[in-house]
Amino acid sequence: MIPSNYLKYIYLFLIILLTGIKTNAQTAISGPVIKEFGKVYKIEKQDFKINTSQDFHVVFDVAKSPEEKDIKNKWIETAARFLNMHAQNGVSLDNMKVALVLHGSAFKDVMSNEAYMKKYGTINPNEKLNTALLKANVQIILCGQSAVYRELKKEDLIPGVQLSLSAMTALIQLQNQNYRLINF
Repeated sequence: MIPSNYLKYIYLFLIILLTGIKTNAQTAISGPVIKEFGKVYKIEKQDFKINTSQDFHVVFDVAKSPEEKDIKNKWIETAARFLNMHAQNGVSLDNMKVALVLHGSAFKDVMSNEAYMKKYGTINPNEKLNTALLKANVQIILCGQSAVYRELKKEDLIPGVQLSLSAMTALIQLQNQNYRLINF
């Protein structure tokens, strides 16, 4: 049996150890492009160096959304993380072109607060994120097939969201314009 005074020292040691682990953890930060969203970590000693003069054209294919109606879509926030992490590492906003193509269950994430409230009884948790992305010149494109299937009208969308014939059409056209596809 271990004497109680040794147990006190073991507990104290464990508390100090666990506290030290937590305080040494790096903090993710957002900005400079999207200030309220898209927190990323600084990466020290990168072996694969960023060519900051290169153009970064990317299209995110977003077909998923949380089932809970009051939770932000993490796949949309990826666009904010992309912009922030590259800007934090010296890539000019002029060298970044970002698009989101939403379809499937992600259709609801680009609804205006009014339309979202009417349908789900709460505000759209993605409205502020989408608005910030649009202000940063991110193209947000909704699949027209998904919209019609779900009886969603153009006037139900956040202003600035584009409606396409289909997600397939938008993805092909953007890739033909040298956007690189990132699929979730």
